[in-house]
Amino acid sequence: MSEFWADIGCEIHAELSSLNSKLFCCCPITYGAPPNTATCPVCLGFPGVLPVVNEKAVEAVLKVALALNCKINPVTKFDRKNYYYPDLPKGYQISQKYLPIGYDGWLEIYVNGKAKRIRIADVHLEEDTAKSIHGEEAGDPTATLIDFNRSGVPLCEIVTYPDMNSLEELEAFMVSLRQLLLYLGVSECRMERGQLRFEASVSLRPKGSEKLGTRVEIKNLNSFRAVLGAVEAEIKRQKEILISGGEIVQQTMLWNEALKITEPMRTKETAHDYRYFPEPDLVPIVFSEFWLNSLKAEMPELPRQKFERFMREYGLSDYEAGFLVAIPVTADYFERATKVCKDPKAVANWMLSDLQGLLKEAGKSWEECPILPQNLGEMVKLMQDEIISVRIAKEILKEMFVSGKSPKQIVEERGLVQITDENELKQIIEEIVAANPKAVREFLSGNEKVLGFFVGQVMKATKGKANPQLANKLVKEMLEQAKVKAS
Repeated sequence: MSEFWADIGCEIHAELSSLNSKLFCCCPITYGAPPNTATCPVCLGFPGVLPVVNEKAVEAVLKVALALNCKINPVTKFDRKNYYYPDLPKGYQISQKYLPIGYDGWLEIYVNGKAKRIRIADVHLEEDTAKSIHGEEAGDPTATLIDFNRSGVPLCEIVTYPDMNSLEELEAFMVSLRQLLLYLGVSECRMERGQLRFEASVSLRPKGSEKLGTRVEIKNLNSFRAVLGAVEAEIKRQKEILISGGEIVQQTMLWNEALKITEPMRTKETAHDYRYFPEPDLVPIVFSEFWLNSLKAEMPELPRQKFERFMREYGLSDYEAGFLVAIPVTADYFERATKVCKDPKAVANWMLSDLQGLLKEAGKSWEECPILPQNLGEMVKLMQDEIISVRIAKEILKEMFVSGKSPKQIVEERGLVQITDENELKQIIEEIVAANPKAVREFLSGNEKVLGFFVGQVMKATKGKANPQLANKLVKEMLEQAKVKAS
């Protein structure tokens, strides 16, 4: 890549899965329902039916446009995108071409601590097509079946300029955009369900040249890994062609995951002529100042704002804040737990280490975490109040994960209150010292590492209930006394 510069852009389709119904009818938005059970004459494209716009879908896309710093068209309207394919029964898709909801925006990404703005060409609303099921999945290697449950589901389409110049920037953009959509609550963004789909465009130009190279699109990308793998392979393919003196042909490619290569889908002499024209069955939508201001007032705290606040307000590192802010559920979990114990660093540490480990081991997501945030906060508070030790806290965390019980309930049921009584601990330490004369002699001869052995024996004898700081102090005092006596 040393002699070429890559220019990467994206088209993103986000399914507005948080809504109760489709874009132009009352059919529910479903996933995994039996084929063709969430349909009606409107989303099946029957002749004579009339679409009615879902207002909540318009507002969802408007929120996305505002969050992406877009200019908002005061009047937006729908257009017909005409093409024929079996998954599009009307022969056209209702979309937005000429007056999208938002345009000329940007999303800031961070790579190696440096900020960069990726320009957004437009943000618009359109209906999804039906789902084509091919070959073995359809039960016949020669067949294609159509499931219309997805037909008419509202999509937010986001189109970027080719402002990304590396795989690192592309990944940062995808992660940041997904975060933004999750925080806005407009989509679940589950790529395995097709709720978030990326199409990438790639072109190469000689370094120092301002003129963009020939653009090649890549489709059939169903994961971040697929997007990154396909773009990397396409950059390599174009580079080899240019080095050998060839020319890049404008075309659409598909990603072959098995072979790790991009393959031609169709060649494009020019862009598709979709014969766009205004949708005659839908009136233009006017955004009043009152409507816009109402939506702006409803906007949540966005990921970057929350990231900066977590570092400023809670004293977290950028790594800790980045982990917690990655998805809304972890950020909310952290703040709810912190309210109980007032110790944000401790809560962050437990979430990043032990709790994250338990979830990974159980194959669960944070959405499925069986430990309530207030219970984690309560456990940390029990440690602050020296009622339980760190060792006991680890046991309690595991039991909470399995049983869902509160930490106080577990402590009471199992008698796990930390021993902080000096007299009680002294008696235990005296017995341990008397039972280990060899270790005592080692300490007297200058081996202070033996201290750790004695503290470990105290923790073992008390089943982890001894206050470790107090145990360490008393053991040291008792051994020092033995040293004085020996001299």
